[in-house]
Amino acid sequence: MSVAKPRFGSRGRPEQSRSAILQAAVREFSREGVAGARIDAIARRARVNKALLYYYFKDKEALYSAVLDQVFGGLTAAVNQAFALNAPPREKILAYVRAHFDYVAGHPLYPRIVQGEMMRAGRGAASQIDRIVKQYFRPLASQVVQVITEGMAAGDFRSVDPLQFVPSMISVIVFYFTNAPAMRSMTGIDPLQPKQVAARRAAVLDFISAALLPQSPAQRKGGHR
Repeated sequence: MSVAKPRFGSRGRPEQSRSAILQAAVREFSREGVAGARIDAIARRARVNKALLYYYFKDKEALYSAVLDQVFGGLTAAVNQAFALNAPPREKILAYVRAHFDYVAGHPLYPRIVQGEMMRAGRGAASQIDRIVKQYFRPLASQVVQVITEGMAAGDFRSVDPLQFVPSMISVIVFYFTNAPAMRSMTGIDPLQPKQVAARRAAVLDFISAALLPQSPAQRKGGHR
C-alpha cells in the first residue's frame, strides 16, 4: 500500500510551509507595511490556509517579528564571514562592504522592510526597534567600529569618527536599493538589472575606499590641480 505524501501547506511539511509563509510575508510587509499588511493576502500567496499560518505564527506581529529575524539574521550571517577573515583591516572592511552589498542585492525587498520599521518607530508606534538594535544593530556596528579603529591604529585608514562614518557607509550600501523605484522613473533603466547592480557595487567599493583609505602623495598632489 502506498503512503500518501503530505500536501504542500500541511503540517506534514513544516519547513516548506513556514518558508513559504515567510516569503509571502516579506513581499506583503515590504509593500504594505505592518499596518496595511493582510494575513489573508499572505496566506493566499503562500498557498496555505489561515489556520495553518496561525499554527506557525500566533498573530501578525509574531509573523512580522519572524520576518525581521530573517532579514537581519541573514545579514548577520553574511557579514560575519567577512569579519572572521584572517586579514588586515583594509581587506576586512572591503570584504564586509561586499558581503553587505551582495546580501541586499540578493534580497532587494529587505531594505523596504527595514525602512518601514524605522518609520514605524519614528512615529512612536509600537515597534521592535529596541529588540532589533540590541540583537542585530549593536553587534554589527561594534564589529565595524572595531575594524575601523584597528585600521586607523595601523595606519591603514585615515582618521575618521567611526560613529559618523559607519552610518554613512551603510547608507551608501543600502540607499541605492531603497531608491530604486525613483531611479527607474528618472532614468528609464531598471537599476536592479545585473549589469546595473554590478556597476553600483564597483562604485560603492570605490567610494568607500576613497573615503576611508589614506591618499598617496601623488593623489594628494593631483587633488590640488
